[in-house]
Amino acid sequence: MASLIAGGVDCDVHPAVPHLTSLLPYLNDYWRDQVTTRGMVDLVSQSYPQNSPITSRPDWQPETGKPGERLEDMQRHVLDPFKLKHAICNPLYGVQMVFSEDMQAAFCRALNDWLAKEWLDRDARLRGSIVIPTQSVEKAVAEIERCAPDRRFVQVLMLVMGDVPLGKRALWPIYEAAERLELAVGIHAGSAYHNPPTAVGWGSYHIEDYVGQAQAFQTQLTSLIVEGVFAKYPRLKMVMLESGVSWIAPYLWRLHKFWRGVRMETPWVDRAPLEIVRSNIRFSLQPFDAPPEPETLIRLFDHMQSDELVLFSTDYPHWQFDGQDALPEGLSPDLVRKIMIDNPHATYPRLKELPPKEARP
Repeated sequence: MASLIAGGVDCDVHPAVPHLTSLLPYLNDYWRDQVTTRGMVDLVSQSYPQNSPITSRPDWQPETGKPGERLEDMQRHVLDPFKLKHAICNPLYGVQMVFSEDMQAAFCRALNDWLAKEWLDRDARLRGSIVIPTQSVEKAVAEIERCAPDRRFVQVLMLVMGDVPLGKRALWPIYEAAERLELAVGIHAGSAYHNPPTAVGWGSYHIEDYVGQAQAFQTQLTSLIVEGVFAKYPRLKMVMLESGVSWIAPYLWRLHKFWRGVRMETPWVDRAPLEIVRSNIRFSLQPFDAPPEPETLIRLFDHMQSDELVLFSTDYPHWQFDGQDALPEGLSPDLVRKIMIDNPHATYPRLKELPPKEARP
């Protein structure tokens, strides 16, 4: 495997909420009463079923509780052995699955406060993503603006399978707020399950959901490009998290071909899709969905025509590799540095800042 280097940025780790009661201290009296009166016990998404092997590596599986719920485990399994300078926490708790706009907003607020208090405050290497209530664009923008003064938040987090295509104009205030506040927008694999997770309806097995994520990323990327999001917000960076990377080159070839043929339909798309992806879109490394041969890997990166698209990630605690083999074989030292350090810092401008606690001697 390619050798890791110290000082890298892990762009996708998943701290787990132990239980819905863990958020009670961060809810107001009304919502605490609602949770207890209704007998609500947890908000668990089926994107990573609790007992599915891929949900946690065997050596990262705790004896009790959920994988990733203890900071000490994350430090021992990832932060220390990988010698990371930063790791970006992307909580995948099921708050974005809630149908009620008000309840979703309350739970997102509590989750973000929980992340800041229970994780970011306890390890200076950690950074956070703002989980937003996408049921209401107004409430989503308000939550971004509430959390943004804490410069340890470097990203806004959305799910790839929500309720609508992400390029829709109704969502643009979210992107305006992110660009204005120097926050990337992370689009993470997963579903709110308000719609079927495949284009043809509900499947029978988890594998159908899991494999279908790549199709969802392609659909959303097309929507974002052709609706003109990046023409309107040229400084906005979006990160496709757990999207895979091997589909990028053939997808862009096909999109470019059809864009040239019907570009009169979308005159605001004034750059080729490949140029837009190069300047505005990034992809997390894991899960790395390509053959293991080094020559195939090199050809894959050549086809992408850029060494700036991929960001290092471990996807902790999900099982995507064994040991410390987080990088595929065949990467040059220069490309390793780009993936682990240079590309993340170019994507997340807030990583360059030193929070007050770190700045003190």
